[in-house]
Amino acid sequence: MRTNGRPIRILLVEDNPGDIELTKVALEENKLNNNLHVVMDGEEASDYLYRRGNYTDAPRPDLILLDLNLPRKDGRQVLEEIKSDPDLSDIPVVILTTSAADEDILRAYQLHVNCYVRKPLDLDQFVKVVQSIESFWLSIVELPDRE
Repeated sequence: MRTNGRPIRILLVEDNPGDIELTKVALEENKLNNNLHVVMDGEEASDYLYRRGNYTDAPRPDLILLDLNLPRKDGRQVLEEIKSDPDLSDIPVVILTTSAADEDILRAYQLHVNCYVRKPLDLDQFVKVVQSIESFWLSIVELPDRE
C-alpha cells in the first residue's frame, strides 16, 4: 500500500447513526492508520467528492464505504457518478448495505463496484465485517497514491 506514510483516508457514506458508530469502533479496534470522514446522504457524498459547499478542503478518499439506501440521492446514483467520472473512478468503492436483493447486487457490479458486502444484523458480526474490509483494503490491497 503506497500512501507516503500518511493515514489511509476512508469516506463512509451512511445515514444510520448506529452503523456510523459501530464502523468507527471497528476501525479504531483494528488499529490501522486511517482517517475516517463521514457524510450522511448521497448529496453530501457528491459535495465531498467534488469539494463543493462545506467540503471545499475535503481530502480525496483512498476508499469509499457506501450504503445503498440513502436520503436525497441513493447509493446507486452515487456509485454511478463515481464510476463514470475519470477523476474518481479509480477510488475503490465497497457497498456496505442491508440489501440482499439480487437486482441491487447485479446493478452494483454493472456499475463497477469493487465489492458488495451485506451488513450483518448481529453487532459483533458487523464489527468483524468492517474490520475484515479494512484489513483487506488497507493491509493487503495496493491502492493508488493520488491526492
